[in-house]
Amino acid sequence: MLLVATYWRTNLTMRQLAAVFGVSKSAAARVIEDLGPALALRPHARFARGAVLIVDGTLVPTRDRKVAAQSKNYRYSTNHEVAIDADTERVVALGKPLPGNRNDCRAWTESGAAHACRNAVVIADGGYQGTGLIIPHRRSPGVELLEWKQAHNKSHRKVRARVEHAFARMKTWKLLRDCRLRGDGVGVAMAGVATLANLAHAH
Repeated sequence: MLLVATYWRTNLTMRQLAAVFGVSKSAAARVIEDLGPALALRPHARFARGAVLIVDGTLVPTRDRKVAAQSKNYRYSTNHEVAIDADTERVVALGKPLPGNRNDCRAWTESGAAHACRNAVVIADGGYQGTGLIIPHRRSPGVELLEWKQAHNKSHRKVRARVEHAFARMKTWKLLRDCRLRGDGVGVAMAGVATLANLAHAH
């Protein structure tokens, strides 16, 4: 487990990782493949009554072009829908990785994140229009929002910023800045980093 966590944290190459732990490159790769899934975030079957979640998508630069696509940052990336608990800022649900050119509105449903969060109230940004989530009030062209709607949007932004805090903690795990894993490796790494980031945040 230490080898897996070290790999996700540092993004060392297999050669470097093997040297650190005194094993062969193939053994290091096998440990990551075999034990990585054991650290993956466990989805909730149901959320407590009144639970409020915040969802947003984040891009992970991913070298495997079979699962990635060019995204708004002009890099090949995968899009990951991440839901956090609004009170604790802990990650509670993840969607499966999708190509980075998939917008959040589509990714919310297609990744399975919508199904995972179906029993909770979910807050999101304006990119999730039409999903039924709680999003900011939109201003019509040439018409100012009413004061109460402006106040609501201000409060909404303040709460929604918590998901950015969660992303910042997760992105300290360097694998999420340049993932060399293939296939479902990026999804496994994302789920494992979510677990470890939650543990670190709890302490």
